[in-house]
Amino acid sequence: MNTATEGGIALRCEADGTVIRVVRDDLGLSPRTPPGARLDALVDPVARDKLNAFAEAVRKYDASFDWEITVATGAGPTGTVLMPLHFAGVRTEEGMLVVAARTRSALVRMNEEMLRINNEQTNTLRAMAKKLAVVSSQNRDRDDAMFEDLTRVNNELANLQRELARKNAELSMLNEEKNRLLGIAAHDLRSPIGVILTYSEFLENEAAEVLDSEQRAFVSTIRATSQFMLGLLDDILDVSQIEAGQLNLKLQPTELVALLQNNLRLNRVLAARKQIELRFEPAVETLPVTVDAAKVEQILNNLISNAIKFSPAHTQVNVRLGTSGSSVTIEVEDQGQGIPPADLSKLFKPFSRTTVRPTAGERSTGLGLAIVRRIAEGHGGEVRVESEVGRGSRFILSLPMRGPVEG
Repeated sequence: MNTATEGGIALRCEADGTVIRVVRDDLGLSPRTPPGARLDALVDPVARDKLNAFAEAVRKYDASFDWEITVATGAGPTGTVLMPLHFAGVRTEEGMLVVAARTRSALVRMNEEMLRINNEQTNTLRAMAKKLAVVSSQNRDRDDAMFEDLTRVNNELANLQRELARKNAELSMLNEEKNRLLGIAAHDLRSPIGVILTYSEFLENEAAEVLDSEQRAFVSTIRATSQFMLGLLDDILDVSQIEAGQLNLKLQPTELVALLQNNLRLNRVLAARKQIELRFEPAVETLPVTVDAAKVEQILNNLISNAIKFSPAHTQVNVRLGTSGSSVTIEVEDQGQGIPPADLSKLFKPFSRTTVRPTAGERSTGLGLAIVRRIAEGHGGEVRVESEVGRGSRFILSLPMRGPVEG
């Protein structure tokens, strides 16, 4: 069992969130929350309002389950490392018992284990059962009424669950229809916009001598805008296909070092316009893998072009390639503006925009990183980011060497 994935942390706290004792810690987070510390020392500062809402729910309802809250695990090479955890809590006589884990399934298992070994909770449940037995023997009529009420509420809940399932099915069908129509629209628009781009490039290259400066500026604007629109339509097509479950990977043996070198050769043209040095640091000379080469190149284009786009002139972008067990790791590190912690959760969501802007007015569709994540996950890998404002960002891509494991 992978403890880092399956385990978690359990804390006894006072009602105000002061830590009394660390009951269990599989994630190495206890140094951030020793006895006497506040529970909010565990989480990212921007997530503290959500943590307070979670604690209030525990105090109000005696228990609350599955709140996803971002935890700051410490400082990495390029900034604070953030990790989302699933939280659950139960009220106790001394305050509350808080449990957090990397996944929902791990949270369920850990929560059950904590309740099993928690004598205070066991005694409370026994006392409640004993009290209920006494009340039942004294007033069976009241019990019957309670049973009828519980039966009615249970039936209502069952009806609501059926209605929710029906609504979810409708939403799923509507989402599929939305993706289909979006794909059709993007596909049909590609052709006329491609024609506009082709003719504008022709005018810019072949008719420049017969155009005055204002006309050449118009043509240049038409070319740049149509080129951006064509890229946006390509991204929309990719997203609609991925959302529809049509990420069809064509896995084949690929020499990854050569693939990276070729991709970097193309991106150096873009980097040269901003006088940015693009460096490649492979840990090995050759690295055979089984991937969809075109999709991996799409990932690289997004990560490297983003690093160039958000970096100031006369800086450096480092691309590193290494291995870890049966996985390959590709890092793209820039010396740019960095990403504020509040924006990190937006990065991999379609059409999400952050407060960080390209340094030379470049345009962005807001879809690139969402596509990167889906392609990485389709390969059985992952992509994550470490960033610090003013110190740059580092995107880390991990992929299995032999393609995704069939489940």
